[in-house]
Amino acid sequence: MDAQQIALVQKTFARVEPIAQEVGDLFYTRLFEMDPEIRQLFTGDMKKQALMLMTVIGLAVRGLDRPEAIEPSIKALGQRHYRYGVTAPDYNTFGAALIWALEQVLGDDFTPEVKAAWIEAYDVLAGAMKKATLPVEAAA
Repeated sequence: MDAQQIALVQKTFARVEPIAQEVGDLFYTRLFEMDPEIRQLFTGDMKKQALMLMTVIGLAVRGLDRPEAIEPSIKALGQRHYRYGVTAPDYNTFGAALIWALEQVLGDDFTPEVKAAWIEAYDVLAGAMKKATLPVEAAA
């Protein structure tokens, strides 16, 4: 990601953060509409899960300009999701649901440049999470 993309993601997340619960709820509603089978991966309170999701996204967004600082957390997150049963195709559905939710709340401010920046950010973070689940020899 370049500095401009990072700035766009961070700036727009600052607008999303005050309505994190709403965005998280929208995300999960859309995720389960897109792939009802994913619902079985979640057993807890979805309101809490939605807020936790947005908290984790916030930490990742704030660290985009310092990837070395967030790398251990992203790696651990990927390993946890693997243990929960998240598969590679699930990441695609997750990303699409996230982009959709952001578009809903940002409206006209979700310009093509902002969308591209968010897609790039998601791809970078999801890629790091998936890589963390590969066997050591495959990741090298």
